[in-house]
Amino acid sequence: MGRYVIRRLLQMIPVFIGSTFLIFFMVYTLGDPVAALFGDKAPDPATAARIRQELYLDAPLWKQYLHYMGQILTGDFGTAFNGQKVTELMAGAFPVTLRLTLTAVVFEIVVGIVLGVLSGLRRGRSVDTSVLLLTLVVVSIPTFVSGYVLQFLFGVKWGLASPSVSPDAPLDELLLPGVVLGLTSLAYVTRLTRTSIAENSRADYIRTAVAKGLPRRRIITRHLLRNSLIPVVTFIGTDIGALMGGAIVTERIFNIHGVGYQLFQGILRQNSPTVVGFVTILVIVFLMANLLVDLLYAVLDPRIRYA
Repeated sequence: MGRYVIRRLLQMIPVFIGSTFLIFFMVYTLGDPVAALFGDKAPDPATAARIRQELYLDAPLWKQYLHYMGQILTGDFGTAFNGQKVTELMAGAFPVTLRLTLTAVVFEIVVGIVLGVLSGLRRGRSVDTSVLLLTLVVVSIPTFVSGYVLQFLFGVKWGLASPSVSPDAPLDELLLPGVVLGLTSLAYVTRLTRTSIAENSRADYIRTAVAKGLPRRRIITRHLLRNSLIPVVTFIGTDIGALMGGAIVTERIFNIHGVGYQLFQGILRQNSPTVVGFVTILVIVFLMANLLVDLLYAVLDPRIRYA
């Protein structure tokens, strides 16, 4: 196991370098950060040259990237165009989005797996048909539509939740946004669980367990469910990074000042240091989530061993 973890960590290095370089390349070549800093006003050439030198923008792109990576290794992600350190923006945004993402993940895991198990065990029946139709509807509705509808119903009309999240973003106010953020993922988790349960329920080891007279609950929890959760865990692992980076719409609807809000502001104002810094952290989160998923495989299926 130790060798496997070390090998995977080493494999992450080229992936991290390649991902961050592509992000850096797209952000710093598709726009002019100095021009974006001055807005509609054309900057004085001398002033623009001085700012480019201070921001290391007068060097070739590969030197800019190496300079940026050197800063990251020291914990310096640069300074936003408003003069605030990017690390300070991260300190305020990432805890909020992390709580929001965990709320969405817990929601999709609990509800999605329960619905998937019920649907898979009753394949072809009315429960299965209803769950499939429900998940199809959820996938078909865009997040900005479901977000505004649930915000109006639960936050405005019925008063069961806060329609807008306060700056502190307590957990109780993040429940409704978490549901909105996790709805689409919930549908995919349900369908993956349903398919895995339906396929594995006809496997030989399940027939053997039934022939031995094991209790139905033990067969489902100890044998059927553990093996069926492998594709679900794979999806959830990749979905964590996607939820953190894709929370822009949800955070805009509920006025949450998290990672999505900072990315939206950075893209809107062409604030390159903010965009590159936040996406770099999201790449790290995505890689670590995938490593955790690979390690969970051996827990769910004892047949999997790491050399």
